[in-house]
Formats: sequence, structure tokens, C-alpha cells
Amino acid sequence: MNIRLKVTALIASVCAILGAAEILVQQSVLMPSFVELERADARTAMRRINYALELRLDRLSSGAKDWGNWSDTYRFVQDRDPAYAAESATDVALKQLKVDAFAVVDLAGNLLLVKELPLDDGRPAHLNVLAGKSLPPDFPWRSSLQFGQSPKGFVRSERGTFMLAAAPVLDGKGGGLVRGTILMARLLSTEEVQTVGAQAQAQLAILPPGAQGSAEGLTETETATQVYRSINDIYGRPILTVRVTVPREITQRGRSAVTYASAYLIGALVLLVILLVVVLNRVVLRPLDLVTRHAVAIGKETDLTMQLNLASSDEMGTLARELDRMVARLAESRRQLVDRSFEAGHAEMAKGVLHNLGNAMTPIGVRLAGLRDRLRAAPVQDAEQAATELACSTTDPQRHADLREFIRLASKELASIISAAAGDVEIMSRQTTAVQLILSEQRYAARNEHVIEAVRLPELLAQALEIVPDSSQARLSIRTDDSLRRVGVVRVARTVLRLVLQNLIINAADAVREASKDKGLLLLSAEIVCDADGEQLRLHCEDDGIGIPRDNLGRVFDKGFSTKSRDTNSGIGLHWCANAIGALGGRIWATSEGLGRGASIHLTLPLPARETVAIAGAA
Repeated sequence: MNIRLKVTALIASVCAILGAAEILVQQSVLMPSFVELERADARTAMRRINYALELRLDRLSSGAKDWGNWSDTYRFVQDRDPAYAAESATDVALKQLKVDAFAVVDLAGNLLLVKELPLDDGRPAHLNVLAGKSLPPDFPWRSSLQFGQSPKGFVRSERGTFMLAAAPVLDGKGGGLVRGTILMARLLSTEEVQTVGAQAQAQLAILPPGAQGSAEGLTETETATQVYRSINDIYGRPILTVRVTVPREITQRGRSAVTYASAYLIGALVLLVILLVVVLNRVVLRPLDLVTRHAVAIGKETDLTMQLNLASSDEMGTLARELDRMVARLAESRRQLVDRSFEAGHAEMAKGVLHNLGNAMTPIGVRLAGLRDRLRAAPVQDAEQAATELACSTTDPQRHADLREFIRLASKELASIISAAAGDVEIMSRQTTAVQLILSEQRYAARNEHVIEAVRLPELLAQALEIVPDSSQARLSIRTDDSLRRVGVVRVARTVLRLVLQNLIINAADAVREASKDKGLLLLSAEIVCDADGEQLRLHCEDDGIGIPRDNLGRVFDKGFSTKSRDTNSGIGLHWCANAIGALGGRIWATSEGLGRGASIHLTLPLPARETVAIAGAA
């Protein structure tokens, strides 16, 4: 059934059931929607209340942070000078902060200084958490305070509910070792509650905990909607219940609106039938049919050069012209994307292949040079002359014995050279095999996804070292943590990870050379971590080289970036590593404490589920 028939049937159906639908919609949709608006308004008011309370906690926390990051407070925690309480932490200063209780705590939880201002009735706050010489053993923020965190929340006292905030004691410059903690408390008084309600423009009431019977709730009467929310203290126990009351004005106005709408709907129905029958086909259906057939034709033929060219000045004409322009822009973008992807893909692949081949060919060239020198120094010609002279008849027995001894020693030296050459040839054979594997893997990567293989990390490291230049290996002492063995068998893209390790080792050797060290240390460790996305392999490579300035930590993986000479480095090694790890769904990042402090490269790779590994192993 085409759209014309559907529209005709729809008009007839609307005329037949509109009366019944009006009543149904009014009772089941419109009026409930007004009720939902009222509920949403009440919940919005509750959110404003929550925001206002959080804002007060934030202000209290801001004051605690300011006092914590004050050099006088920092010195007081160290020397316990009584002058701090007399000159700095005065009642006047605390009143200016609008704080009812103030305390300085050391890292062990001992209360070094406690000050509580009189409340409206003249009595102090008497906070339970500040009643002793140290924080209570069950105080939930103990671990947070030791790590310099700034928690905030509510706490109960015999005088009422208090807002409590904490901040670390720093050296006045926002740094240094955390020496202790500042605690500030402020009573959530009746005036405070009224101010919160006025700021949130809502009728606010504070009730005892459990007043509604649940943490969240909503009740409705004929005149008002009430929302309840239970707030917990720092121990996780309910401390108070907040109630927001919103008058039900929306429902009353909604009933009036529905009544007027029903009257207008009947009049509009008559006009609608006439207009739809006469105008709809001419103005909408025919242009829509043209646009639809044009879109279907483009989808079937994938010909982005087709144009509709609909001559119309209304919305359908605008839609047709925009569709034509969109198809034209899509065709141009598609062409540019294909061209640039082709060029960029070849350029990146060529750079990666040249970089890896250069790293693999360097040790081969070094060994060939050494082999050439040994072969040139071999006493081949001297041995041939001695053999020729020995073959001739000679009457001098001493000369004969000397020639035999020379041939024996030359043969021994030649055997040693041949044995060493055979070892070099074997190593170069493996290295050339690695070069061939690099080329084959690059050709395979150009057509398919990377192959996931089950490997052990120590073996993978040994494979990576085979293609690391001897000069880089000679400059590094590579140590592996036992964690590489404990990780066991993992399923990763072995070829990619091997090349990544090779680049990281070479980069570490370069960092050691830049630090002007003859010998450096590279420590490798690994672990398997679990998160919401499953298991991930995490590798850590830590060296004691030149280090990385903090400003460059986020740029070391950028294309073309390098701190080394442009004559000897193109800045593509770490950039290629980042691209390769990112293509596998992983992440790589660098950390360093600055120049001269060494650097660490960390990377994560997603691992298949263990069930998949087990099935693959069994197969």
C-alpha cells in the first residue's frame, strides 16, 4: 500500500475515532502528563535544594582548603606553636568564616587544636568527632585524610545537624607533603534551612530521619505534591529527611486547557478534512513521492551524481535542494577521503616499514662488518704458501717441522674464525628471517586484521631483542620483573607487540645515551587488570635515562615530535607505537619526574575472555 492510500485511510480513521480518542487521550495521556509535570517540578525543586546544600558544603570546603593551604597552619602542624591559636585561629576569624567549629588534625588523627564557637543559645557545638584527643576510631574519613583528600558531608551532634568539611594541610603554595588536616563545621540551623529554601524557591522542611519510611519518596494530595529525600551522615546513616512541597497548580490549569482544546478540536476537524483532501496530495504527497524515489534510486545505484532538481519554493522543494547539495558534498567528501586515506595509509605504512627494517638491518650490518674484518685477517694466503712449500721436497728437517707447526696453528686459527663466522651467519640468518617476517607481516597487515596469538611475555621480549641493534643492547641492562612470568600465557597481536617492545627498548637506549651514561637500566614489568570492559594486559617499561619534561609528556607520541636531533631521528618510533596500540584497542602513555629522573612508558591491551583462550588452547 502506497502512502496516498495510507493517508486516505488515515483521514477516514481519524474522522471515525477522533471523538473516542479525545476522551481517551484526555484521561490517559493529557491529565497524567500534567501530573508528571507537577512531579517533575517537585523533583526539580528537590534538585535545587540538593544543589543549595551542596553549594554550602562547597563553600565550607573552600574555607577549609584556604586555611589548609596556609603557611601558618603548615608551621603549626610541625611546631605546635600556641601563638597560632591566639593570633590566627581566633573567634573573630572563625565568625568571619561562618564556622561553628574548627580543628587541626595530624596524620595520625590526633586533634592538635579544637575551637568551638558558642551557638545562638550561648553553648558550644559539642561535636562528638571533636570531643576527644583524637578522631574516633570509626571516623570514616581517616584514610581520606591521610592521603590528602578533601571530603565533606553531614554529622550529627547533640546540638543538631552540622555540615563538616576537611582539607589537607599544605605548604601554602599548594604543594609539599601533607602534614595534617583542617576540619570545619557549621550548624544547619533553622535560619540556614530557610535561606536554602529561599534560594531554591521552594517550600522546604527538615524532618527527622526516616520520617517518610524510605530514602526517596513522593506523595500527592488534592492541593500539593511533596517530595522526600533522606540524607546520610558521613557514617552512611540517615541523619535527616528533606521535604519539598509544591502546589498542584499545573493540574488545575491543565483541566481548563483540555476543555478549551476539545471545543477547538471539533471545529478544526471539519477544516482539516477539507484541506487534507484538496491540498495534501498536491502539496505534500506528490513531491514526497519524487524525493522518496530519488533517494531509493541513489541507494540502489550508489550513484552520487544524480540530482533531483525539484522546482518548488516550499519545504519539500527546500528538502529536495538540500538533498541534492548533500549528495554532492557527500560525493566530494567521499572522493577526498578515499584519496587521503590511500595516500596517508601508504605514507604511514612506508614509514613504519622503513623504521622497523632500519632497526632490523643495523645489527646485520654490524655483524657483517665484523665478519668481513675477521675473514680479511685470516691467514689463508700464508697457509697456502706453507702448504705449497711443504708439498715440495725439502732437505731441511727443521724447516719441514716449522712448516707443519705453522700449518697446524693456521688451521686452528682458521677453524676458530670459521666457527665464529658460523655463529654470526646463524644470528644473521635469524635476523634476516626477522626482516622477512616484518615484510610479510606488513603485507599481511595491508589486507587483514592482526593475528591474535598466545604468547608468554619473556619469550616475546627475547624475540624483540633479536631485532634490537647491538649498540642499543650494549648500552642497556635489561631486567624483567617476575610479574612477566606470573602473567602466564596471554593472547595478543604478537607481531605488533614485538615491534612495539623493540621501539621502546631502542628509545630507552637513546635516552640513556642522551643522559651521557655508558650503561643504563631498563626494567620491564607486567600485570593483568580487570575493569568494566574485561581483562587488560598492562606493561611498564621504566628506564633511568634523560627523562621527559612535564610539558612534553603529552606530546612524545605525536607524529614528528622528538627531543633528539632531526639528523638522527624522525620522531616516528613512539608515534608508530601509539598508532599500533590504538589500532588494537589499547592505550599507551608516558610518565616522568622530569629531566635526569628517567621515564616510564605504560601500555594496556584488551585481552579476550578466559573462556575463549581455554577453547582455543583445547583446539
